[in-house]
Amino acid sequence: MRRFHGTRLIGLAGASVLALLAAGGASAQEAGTLTLGEGLDAALEEGDGGDDGGGPADAYSLALTAGQRIEVDMRSDDFDAYLELYGPDSPDDVVAADDDSFGEGTDARLRYTAPADGIYTLRARSFADGALGTYSLIARERPAAPAAPEPGTITLGQRVEGVIDDADPVTDDDVAYDAYRFVANAEERLVIQLSSDEFDTYLQVGTQSDGGFEELAFNDDDADSLNSRLVFTAPARGEYLIRARPLSGNETGAYTLSLQPAPPPPEAARLTVGDSVTGSIDADTPINDDGYRARLYRFDGREGQRIDIRLEAEDFDTYLVLYRDDGTPPTRLDDNDDSDGTNSRLTRTLEGSGRYLIEVRGFSQTVEGDYTLSLAEIAPERPPEPIAFGAVQEGVIDDQDPQDGQDRNYDSFRFTGVEGNRVQIIARSGDFDTFLRISSAEGEFEALATDDDGLGEGTDSRLNFTLPEDGDYVIRLSPLSEDNEGLYSLELIDRGPAPAPGSILVGATARGTLTETDAAAGDGSYFDAYRIHAKEGETLVITMVSNAFDAFIIIGREKDGDDIEVLVSDDDGLSDTHARLEWEVPDDGVYIIRAASYGQSETGAYALKVERKP
Repeated sequence: MRRFHGTRLIGLAGASVLALLAAGGASAQEAGTLTLGEGLDAALEEGDGGDDGGGPADAYSLALTAGQRIEVDMRSDDFDAYLELYGPDSPDDVVAADDDSFGEGTDARLRYTAPADGIYTLRARSFADGALGTYSLIARERPAAPAAPEPGTITLGQRVEGVIDDADPVTDDDVAYDAYRFVANAEERLVIQLSSDEFDTYLQVGTQSDGGFEELAFNDDDADSLNSRLVFTAPARGEYLIRARPLSGNETGAYTLSLQPAPPPPEAARLTVGDSVTGSIDADTPINDDGYRARLYRFDGREGQRIDIRLEAEDFDTYLVLYRDDGTPPTRLDDNDDSDGTNSRLTRTLEGSGRYLIEVRGFSQTVEGDYTLSLAEIAPERPPEPIAFGAVQEGVIDDQDPQDGQDRNYDSFRFTGVEGNRVQIIARSGDFDTFLRISSAEGEFEALATDDDGLGEGTDSRLNFTLPEDGDYVIRLSPLSEDNEGLYSLELIDRGPAPAPGSILVGATARGTLTETDAAAGDGSYFDAYRIHAKEGETLVITMVSNAFDAFIIIGREKDGDDIEVLVSDDDGLSDTHARLEWEVPDDGVYIIRAASYGQSETGAYALKVERKP
């Protein structure tokens, strides 16, 4: 971090101090000074506290007392400002963050009320990893929030109209609200609706005590709109409080609030494993807590049992939800929308013995039509076989193997990996079109990445994947279509961490070679990456030529992991296989140029040239 003025750090409430810390092992730099309400000018530079993986950051220590309210503003013309605040007892956990709440472009304003005394840590950084430049920072203590007025009253069956404006009390995160009290009996079900044409509504229901507001339930968006709808079951007889508010702090306007008796919940019909039943959804179908017409079915399951649930309808887009019926409300386990066109299907291994609920509904709230629901037991999953890096595993897919949700038999393999490492999985078969998937080993299998024909050699597969965290992962190998079987081979390759981008200067030419050890995009194409510093408004001409493959240029900004936010790209701007881009730089900053192949698995030499257009 480079400082520009000041010799003392910001004081808060006469006792709190905002002090500059050296970040990420960088040597301590002399802190400037600034009194309360004055500003601090600084700069993000290479090496500023990037050890947390989020790019350069400047760290500040902030001593706060319980109940103290602060506001920190960060402005920059060079990058999208981003602020993070870490708690004293949780130095690795963000307790507050802000990107663009300043209300003026990409500047940041973070507001926070400290729940306890302690030393908090503020990090000033860019929202985009790797962005550098100057910024200004100022911290202020905010006055105590105005005392909340006495809540209004709303009774069952009533509709009230109100306005959110600057005169209303605010929550701890500075969102204005109106409060209404109501009385409910134990287990009484009520539906509360909040609508507005002027802001995105947000509903909270809770109780008020000397310790403040205790939230019991909330709702943001009522399915198909930005209005809010909340079905609330009172846990005991007593007085409750509704907070009607916008979703964010910079919204105001008129609203309508209503409190009505909730329709009775759908009653569950009995279903036995192996059954297939028909039913219908129409205007008389009970409404669930989320406002959808829904039918419920209850069945008994046992731990380790693998079930297959299918919902089919010709007249509407179906939606399936599976619950564990172990309390009020039941525990939601899984859901599915479109496993086969607009039909739904769930396959799952049950975590315990007991009662389960299946909810049948449409994807939208007002659907009508007939449906068929079936519940079957299918072959249990086998524990995945261990596979080592560098090993080639041979096997056979047949009808004795477990099936996935598309009726494809599969074999599964387990390995342990390290965050940031790239793995390559290759599946070959002369008997069927191979299909590869990879998932975390925790919980139910959920594909993180897939590949069908990535090897570029007929119907064999090659999946390139960067591991998001340390841990165990599961590979599934199956035919692409059901009812296929035969012999296969599977190879797991450790490709190490992704290569760091190189650098290229305007006016320079980079000559390189794409090989199988280079970084690979999700489609299996290889690329080399180059960082470039560019100025807003200048036009760059980027040319890439190769006699070995179809050249492809991509320009973007770095994101989390090894991915980028693509801004522009070109395939054949110079000729059928050579690429050329004319690009006007939108902002000062660091950008990534990818010199890539357009097709999968293409390798060979290339030349990349970057020029400034006269």
